Amino acid sequence: MERPRILVVGGGFAGVECARRLEHKLVPGEADIAIVAPFSYELYLPLLPQVAAGVLTPQSVAVSLRRMLHRTRIIPGGAIGVDPQAKVCIIRKITDEVVAEHYDYIVLAPGSITRSFDIPGLTDHARGMKTLAEAAFVRDHVISQLDLADAATDRDERISRLQFVVVGGGYAGTETAACLQRVTTSAVKRYPRLNPNLIKWHLIDIAPKLMPELGDKLGATALEVLRKRGVQVSLGVSVAEAGEDSITFTDGRVIPSRTLIWTAGVAASPLIATLDAETVRGRLVTTAEMKVPMLDGVFALGDAAAVPDLAKGDGSVCPPTAQHAQRQGKVVADNVVAALRGQPMKDYFHKDLGLVVDLGGADAVSKPVGVELTGVAAQAVARGYHLMALRTNVAKVRVMTNWLLNATAGDDFVRTGFQRGRPATLRDFEYTDAYLTKEQIKEHTAALTAKQ
Repeated sequence: MERPRILVVGGGFAGVECARRLEHKLVPGEADIAIVAPFSYELYLPLLPQVAAGVLTPQSVAVSLRRMLHRTRIIPGGAIGVDPQAKVCIIRKITDEVVAEHYDYIVLAPGSITRSFDIPGLTDHARGMKTLAEAAFVRDHVISQLDLADAATDRDERISRLQFVVVGGGYAGTETAACLQRVTTSAVKRYPRLNPNLIKWHLIDIAPKLMPELGDKLGATALEVLRKRGVQVSLGVSVAEAGEDSITFTDGRVIPSRTLIWTAGVAASPLIATLDAETVRGRLVTTAEMKVPMLDGVFALGDAAAVPDLAKGDGSVCPPTAQHAQRQGKVVADNVVAALRGQPMKDYFHKDLGLVVDLGGADAVSKPVGVELTGVAAQAVARGYHLMALRTNVAKVRVMTNWLLNATAGDDFVRTGFQRGRPATLRDFEYTDAYLTKEQIKEHTAALTAKQ
């Protein structure tokens, strides 16, 4: 008999943890495991702001899939459509070749994309902080603005190049503004022609508080740290229009700036829209076992799934965080194995361990298991948590070495050349235009049936 085929979609925390667990739980030869991933690594997203700041090298946060997975077939590409009735997943490989992968069980963990809005100029001029390429691009862009401002003879051009806007007062936005502000503060020492007073960082968010999930005290502490460094934090404000050399805020201010970093939340992968299934705010509705109702052999987890949060018990769903994604990956793997063997499945239950926010240097705010920490103690907890979450010893050593090197030797503020040519847009980085319509998926399935 042909062995059952298990297909994992997504190479993030949830997908990789699921594949690792499947390899551990399944006897060799019991089932074929495959994972669809556009890149050959698992990206450790929480450390992307430090990549943008040059504290960590890109390789440090890109954990090799081939170091972690040994029996899983890795398909280099992205899932662009799923036909649950035919049990077929349509995949676009990194060569742009479109292929169909049959499955008996599919685990959907395609993650999320940067959430954007219909704001004039946003998709053309904003850059996100969701992929490794974006972090590397943003670093190059910020340093290039310093280089160009230093060489500029026009005062207005210099001013616009030295003002930077970050949108989003959550973890990603706050850490990005905090880490990159430290970069420009340190870099200005190497640019004697630049007036340090012209360098301004703006952090804006439509919410009334900074990082409300941390609570009022820690949110206020983070706000105080940023303002002491000179970051201009504006709450209750967003972007009304983005231009090539200016950004208009909703409160009427026009900021001369050529840098707009957009971190205003995430949305579920567009792959979810290709299925005929119930969603909540774009996330696929699942049972507590992470099965998708009415779809045979389909499981979903991570940022793209609305998994009930049984630990809270208030009818809410699990937030899109790394700690939930990794733990959901283990449970969903156990449930796939149970379904394969005709055994009972178990519910996902996890009590949130808390949150950590690294503001760079000795500054941090953390809330492990409800305990509020600031300063060096919070920094130790934050970095310890990140090290534990990294899945290989090689990655841990790389990150620790980078931290030590940056702390002792500083930064050389080198551009690598990503700024040459046409600047990439949000769509270019996150491939949001790659997905098929439901009609196109049916056409692919029909073509496969005709060939058989």
